[in-house]
Amino acid sequence: MAPLPPGVRFIISFSRDQWYRAFIFILTFLLYASFHLSRKPISIVKGELHRYCATLHEGQVQFNSWNQKASGAPHRQPADNETDCSWAPFDQDNYQQLLGALDYSFLCAYAVGMYLSGIIGERLPIRHYLTFGMLASGAFTALFGLGYFYNIHSLGFYVVTQIVNGLVQTTGWPSVVTCLSNWFGKGRRGLIMGVWNSHTSVGNILGSLIAGYWVSTCWGLSFIVPGAIVAAMGIVCFLFLIEHPKDIACFSSLAVQPKGCENGTHRFRLQKQIFTEDKNKPLDPELQCLLPSDGKHPVHQSHVVVLPADGGGSMAAISFTGALRIPGVIEFSLCLLFAKLVSYTFLFWLPLYITNVDHLDARQAGELSTLFDVGGIFGGILAGVISDRLEKRASTCGLMLLLAAPTLYTFSTISKMGLEATIAMLLLSGALVSGPYALITTAVSADLGTHKSLKGNSHALATVTAIIDGTGSVGAALGPLLAGLLSPSGWNNVFYMLMFADACALLFLIRLIHKELSCPGSAAGDQVLFKEH
Repeated sequence: MAPLPPGVRFIISFSRDQWYRAFIFILTFLLYASFHLSRKPISIVKGELHRYCATLHEGQVQFNSWNQKASGAPHRQPADNETDCSWAPFDQDNYQQLLGALDYSFLCAYAVGMYLSGIIGERLPIRHYLTFGMLASGAFTALFGLGYFYNIHSLGFYVVTQIVNGLVQTTGWPSVVTCLSNWFGKGRRGLIMGVWNSHTSVGNILGSLIAGYWVSTCWGLSFIVPGAIVAAMGIVCFLFLIEHPKDIACFSSLAVQPKGCENGTHRFRLQKQIFTEDKNKPLDPELQCLLPSDGKHPVHQSHVVVLPADGGGSMAAISFTGALRIPGVIEFSLCLLFAKLVSYTFLFWLPLYITNVDHLDARQAGELSTLFDVGGIFGGILAGVISDRLEKRASTCGLMLLLAAPTLYTFSTISKMGLEATIAMLLLSGALVSGPYALITTAVSADLGTHKSLKGNSHALATVTAIIDGTGSVGAALGPLLAGLLSPSGWNNVFYMLMFADACALLFLIRLIHKELSCPGSAAGDQVLFKEH
């Protein structure tokens, strides 16, 4: 008999469960990356909404970006040989406040809506809820761009579009985190979610490239194309997203299976393992759910005792106040508020800072600022690996926050010495600032949503995730606002504000860190324990 081709051997080397987990990992990665892809165009198009074009002798037009105008040069009326190319109503003297209103309207709506999104999402099928959010988000993202083609110059139109878009985008995060947590066990949750959380940077980079392609020629397409992509991914979500492994009789854990496992209706306790004689015999889908961690040897049904379920689908969804009573939710939520404040301040103000300090143009500053996202990818993965190894989520976040504050001060000092120093500090600062942010919004949220105090209730994860990320989004709205108020008095004041925010984030974790160090295994990472009745 001829040997199997290498490709076929590779395929069959993985179990059915492993292929499904890989599929869900990639699908949810792409779904949320498309959300971030649709958020990026507004920061790219700002330079086109307010600009001056100076007519050259050759009949060409030289454009000056909004970022260059915002670097400190006073606003002036165009001279006789210049033409005002701004898009009304952003051609006013207070254009900076008007453009800022677009950011704040989205971020504030996102923060408020996130608290409600988790509660609603726990009571609806994830696939339907996420599909609706993606289709609606695609529609309102494209609607903003239609203002270009229909020559709309009403500030209210653009602000309302941003507000509604911020609200519908809150359907994304609780849904994808809940789905991914359903499929992956706790054993390597920090590492898995650290890698998975890089969708933020991938979406930001793709959004910048897509929006930048049309921004100078037809900025309406900078919104319409990302909107169409999000809507298309919503259709993919409806067609392919599998909410829970029990829906296709699969295991949900990568780690060694506990003595009992749930299928949503009953719990199965394994009494004795009997292996089949023929390993190549096709497995019944129901038996597949009872495979041990190697995914190769089924357990005979006669050695499975069916017990009443402790929780699962029959238990009511948790209330908002009930989620707040879960140990660690309030502390991590407040910590994320300040951690996300720092992260989003860099997101909105870093290109302008680089322009002023390193004297680069807006395009070069934008490209250089992506190094902060690159550092964030490594920081998120590193935080996940360390927290998995130590089994101490709060301590890992606390260590990175402790190192971030002096790093930010060093960044504000060294970055003025040249481009090479700026590159190095961007990577290091991105890792230390984004590491805790990524860990709290993913692995910590998943841990708290399956805390042992819930006694197996599976209807808490989306609510807990929404509370934590919603609180963090309040900081995301405050950070850029404070930076805008402080930057005229000097960039050092902005960095002092960021260092103070890092210290506050660390302060809210002190109790949990002390608990982890004094009682190992008793903090947010507690496993759900199965109990017989």
